[in-house]
Amino acid sequence: MKWVWILGGALIFLVAVIALIGALLPQSHTATRRARFRQRPEAVYAAISGPPDWRSDVKGSGVLPNGRWWEQDSHGNKVTFELVEDRPPTRRTVRIADQKLPFGGAWTFEIAPEADGSTLRITENGEIYNVIFRFVARFFLGYTSSIENHLRDLGRKFGETVRIEE
Repeated sequence: MKWVWILGGALIFLVAVIALIGALLPQSHTATRRARFRQRPEAVYAAISGPPDWRSDVKGSGVLPNGRWWEQDSHGNKVTFELVEDRPPTRRTVRIADQKLPFGGAWTFEIAPEADGSTLRITENGEIYNVIFRFVARFFLGYTSSIENHLRDLGRKFGETVRIEE
């Protein structure tokens, strides 16, 4: 019985330390990555502004009124997004519209023409409200992991292997 109390106390202590470190981390962060594609800017823009069926992290999606839409992940969680800025075929900014999530933010997609295609830079201006999630994002997941997955998925859609750049 003594070991159960020691183990329970150690677990509570560990969670408290994680929460304390998470509380000391900034709530907001900015992360950016880019990749080159052998596609014209119009093709890249059409992909990122169209249905997200090419993204490995999206298992379902749907259109809502007022320029909003939802995306569902593999765990069944739905997130509502809204369009903030739209300048085809060079720039698009979307943000999470749901205020009740433990995270939020906006993603800006900047497409620039290149001689042999185009580059896509994705910048995330994110916020993580939950201190435990903040700790996990900073030390285990990384702020750029979802951006990098997005760029790789887009490369797969186009049949290309992309090299992620900072």
